[in-house]
Amino acid sequence: MTPAPKLDEAPISKERLRLWLKLLKASGLIEEEIRRRLRAECNWTLPRFDVMSALARSPEGLKMSEISRMLRVSNGNVTGIVDKLTDEGLALRVAVPGDRRANRVQLTPEGQRLFAEHADRHESWIDEILGGLNADDIDGMIRRLDHLTDFLEE
Repeated sequence: MTPAPKLDEAPISKERLRLWLKLLKASGLIEEEIRRRLRAECNWTLPRFDVMSALARSPEGLKMSEISRMLRVSNGNVTGIVDKLTDEGLALRVAVPGDRRANRVQLTPEGQRLFAEHADRHESWIDEILGGLNADDIDGMIRRLDHLTDFLEE
């Protein structure tokens, strides 16, 4: 007869579930605070920030489908944001030679300037929110999350 597991020795599947829930909770709390600060201090939404971030990393511009793929959202979600950015003079659509239906979206110089300003704020918020972690905590978490990401992408 096998002895019953001790109460503090949950099966590994339960521990994986517990880890998943803790990752969700931590991510959700950080995201909630970033959303709140973007609204309060910049009058922006997180999806708007994310679209502008994708465009800032690709100065040659991105097709709408590329933005959607990068952000893992539908084209419809991106279209509304890009429409507003172009209306505000922060982005522009540039025709793709040889494809009359396709456009690349690029940030304008004003869009680049404004995004850089908000990205600096965003970085300082993340620094503040994660201020309770020391360099060893950060390094260990990054290594473990990289390992998890590599495993999930295989």
